[in-house]
Amino acid sequence: QVQLVESGGGLVQPGGSLRLSCAASGIILRLNIMGWYRQTPGKQRELVARISRDGSIYYEDSVKGRFTISRDTAKNTLYLQMNSLKPEDTAVYYCNAITKYYPWGQGTQVTVSS
Repeated sequence: QVQLVESGGGLVQPGGSLRLSCAASGIILRLNIMGWYRQTPGKQRELVARISRDGSIYYEDSVKGRFTISRDTAKNTLYLQMNSLKPEDTAVYYCNAITKYYPWGQGTQVTVSS
């Protein structure tokens, strides 16, 4: 079955960086349009970045220029490099497909605070 396992979150000061990873099994990431989502309590999950099968990339406006989505096809792993982090980036981050949701992983908590 499909399993998505996110990791790499943590507590970081404003302006800091984190690199999130999403290890996938049961699917081939490069054959899916994959995205990173985030969710804060009381709010809907929102898409922050996606990478298509052909490698084209989309970023939500608030993360443009700070976040970079990438994938390693050999490792079947999706990444999100997050730089210049802000307190408003605090959330639980998840990876999943775009057009069809697979079972959600546990997510990884990112907390940006001084």
